Amino acid sequence: MAAVRGHLGDETPFAFRQAVEDLRAARPRPEIRIEEVPAPRRLAPYAFALEATVVADGEETADGRLVLLHEPEGQEAWQGVFRLVTLTRAELEPEMAGDPLLPEVSWSWLTGALAARAAGYHDPSGTVSRASSHYFGGIADRQDDTQIEIRASWTPAERPGAAGPDLPAHLAAWCDLLCACAGLPPAEGADSVLRAPAGVLPLPKRRT
Repeated sequence: MAAVRGHLGDETPFAFRQAVEDLRAARPRPEIRIEEVPAPRRLAPYAFALEATVVADGEETADGRLVLLHEPEGQEAWQGVFRLVTLTRAELEPEMAGDPLLPEVSWSWLTGALAARAAGYHDPSGTVSRASSHYFGGIADRQDDTQIEIRASWTPAERPGAAGPDLPAHLAAWCDLLCACAGLPPAEGADSVLRAPAGVLPLPKRRT
């Protein structure tokens, strides 16, 4: 199995080499620091991973990992030859932590980001979790905090007449999700990402 980092050899399938180069060529918005990291080796014959951190006003506000999996013969569960997998995390503002609709709206940030970037996809699955920490004893002076964690996977749709899926659009959508979790305003052209259902508070904006 090939967990790819660095040069891709000629033995690597062309579709995967092209997909990796497309991801490497994408340019995220300036608040996002992104780098290649070792990819998991047991999920698919070929894998490529990126890790990103959102930095606003010198503070890290969200982070995540995006993994591209490739199975040249396809997998029945994927209904395709590529699969994208993500883990996204961010600390919540206190007024958001108890919102009962937070999981639903957080998931809608992912699907809304994909729609806003016209990144076709199918067969999505995932979870949204909240974890609260309360401190006692010698660290009782620390402020309680709550973190949101989004785990998701989806199959990027093939483009008619193209060699493969529009992976830069999927990467841009994932970056929009990270920024939504971090409380940043949407990037130009992606206004729908932060539009929450009625009655649900968006995360407070950290930067205007």
